[in-house]
Amino acid sequence: MELFINCNTATLAPYTTPLDEIRAAHLYRRLGFSASVETIDQAVGQSATALVDNLVNQALAAPVIPAPEWATWNNDNYPADDDLARQLRRSQREELFTAYGNSLLNNNLRDRMSFFWSNHFVTEYGVYDCNSFLFEYANCLQRNALGNFKTFVSEIGLTSAMLRYLDGAFNNRNRPNENYARELYELFTLGEGVGYTEEDIIEAARALTGYVNRGEVGCTAITFDPERHDTDAKTIMGQTGNWGYDDVIDILFDQRADQIATFISMKLYEFFVHPDSSDDSGNAQTIIAGMANTFVANNFEIAPVLAELFKSGHFFDETAIGVIIKSPFDLYLNFLKETNFTYDDGTVINAIDAAALIGQDLFDPVDVAGWQRDRQWINTNFIIGRWLTMEVFVERFFAANTEQFRQLGIQATGANGATTNDPDIVARAIIDKFTPKGLLTDAEYTRAITVFREPYEDNNIYETGTWNMMLDDTPSQVYLLLLHLVREPEFQLK
Repeated sequence: MELFINCNTATLAPYTTPLDEIRAAHLYRRLGFSASVETIDQAVGQSATALVDNLVNQALAAPVIPAPEWATWNNDNYPADDDLARQLRRSQREELFTAYGNSLLNNNLRDRMSFFWSNHFVTEYGVYDCNSFLFEYANCLQRNALGNFKTFVSEIGLTSAMLRYLDGAFNNRNRPNENYARELYELFTLGEGVGYTEEDIIEAARALTGYVNRGEVGCTAITFDPERHDTDAKTIMGQTGNWGYDDVIDILFDQRADQIATFISMKLYEFFVHPDSSDDSGNAQTIIAGMANTFVANNFEIAPVLAELFKSGHFFDETAIGVIIKSPFDLYLNFLKETNFTYDDGTVINAIDAAALIGQDLFDPVDVAGWQRDRQWINTNFIIGRWLTMEVFVERFFAANTEQFRQLGIQATGANGATTNDPDIVARAIIDKFTPKGLLTDAEYTRAITVFREPYEDNNIYETGTWNMMLDDTPSQVYLLLLHLVREPEFQLK
């Protein structure tokens, strides 16, 4: 699979052509974790502006996961028996993972964004190992996913997960710890080496001191201890005063608004449009500059930036479609949405577990820089794992209910899905539903169609025109085609 070069020359001006099937599917694959045949069919013919406005409004109104009873537990709330405590902690994590996995499937843009931010404001669950900290962190991601970025930066830095992960919980006046101050500038707001100095990091770390009150019991929420805060004057980005936590955020956004807006807009662009923002052949940098202007003009509200991007001709340009490699979560969740097969909470957990096996462990990225995405997902080990795990999912769905495979074939084909006597039409429709722009060559289509035709190849049904999707073995045909498709390079793209 060759690396795609970004040759997109379209602008941020609204895309005014009614959406066709390819672009409707493109929108749902990028804005959420794809959608069913029915949802995409309903989007065909709509204007991008109306549909995106509706989806953004839905995202802004989506409810967060309710707080479980253990949301504020510390270690004293668990059984004294270590084995029982471990089992309960494991059960609680599965409860939250299930709820969050369902949110990813059901909430389109809101939890596409909360998941995006989990790889931006990175923490690693394995470092702090507290379920109450994890819930607070996930809740912060959901609440702020499309809200105000400055507020988001302020709130995420005071979650116990972040304070523990980047050593803010050990940053006191007598021994300042620079970890969080460094990542605040380098990874979370400005980008490496942009708009700050080493002295700014040192001074900001002093201003961030004091959030070190960890309590006597493990997993107690971390709070501020004024006695451990450095009250001497600090100079940050040219501003001198007795600065504290809020001041660090205020100075950052007051003094470096343009750099912040550009850095975050680049991150959003590379995630939603194209992994290459270098502008070698297209105008990615112009688009990013426009997004940054919108970000600043809207006082760092995230939703207006995304709405403008998703409505644009640049987003819907042919060169933007099918150029991003699916993450493990895209791989499994897109499949659940696109097939519309019946699934339960166990399936959701299976998908989360499978994603961890091929490199994407929920709420536990590889390091503070997060998953690097795109080509990282398809090294030699991971690509084989993608094939094998997807085959398991297809096989389990078939074992559970063969009839839904027939219905998938009928729905994918459209109005004549149940009655058409041409297997090639049905096979092509299924292929095109699961690939952003179909298969690359006619030879690939021929191979896939041959797989689909195989169960009835020897009994003359095709030649006599008596084949249709209501025959006994047509679910098996769809099943075999899906097993073939999940190994195709085009299936790995969105």
